[in-house]
Amino acid sequence: MTQHSGSSVPGAPDGFGRILVGVDFSASSQAALRLARSHFPAAQRLLVHVTDARVTAAPDLMGGVTPSLTDPALLHTMEAADAQRLQALVQDGEELAVLVGDPVTGLLDSARRWGADLIVVGTHAQSALEHFFLGSTAEKIVGRSAVPVLTVRGGAA
Repeated sequence: MTQHSGSSVPGAPDGFGRILVGVDFSASSQAALRLARSHFPAAQRLLVHVTDARVTAAPDLMGGVTPSLTDPALLHTMEAADAQRLQALVQDGEELAVLVGDPVTGLLDSARRWGADLIVVGTHAQSALEHFFLGSTAEKIVGRSAVPVLTVRGGAA
């Protein structure tokens, strides 16, 4: 693990001074947020939610998805509702960001732009079929991230 001396916060354990927490409002992301707060209390935290623009896709006969026309009004309504939910989770000193798009790309781009030292995300239980066709968001983040990723399972904290 590389320690970034320029971005660490005094008193932050392991040099993780800037921690991005992925929030999708699930029990596992709530556990990830609790863990980030309790284990890295001195760190700056950015809570990021990505409203998944793929919700306007429809399943096709081959097991994939076919994008349908994106309804800007639907995405705007979802984004506003998600922003309201995220705002309710934010504590003093934390930053937040609500994006629209692909969650993996959105979280990784946010981490890069913000200069995160660590990404914390929850993991979800999936059926074998779901994992085969969709993969795991957390798994994709781990595989593509330039910084360490801490995954938190279910209700653990």
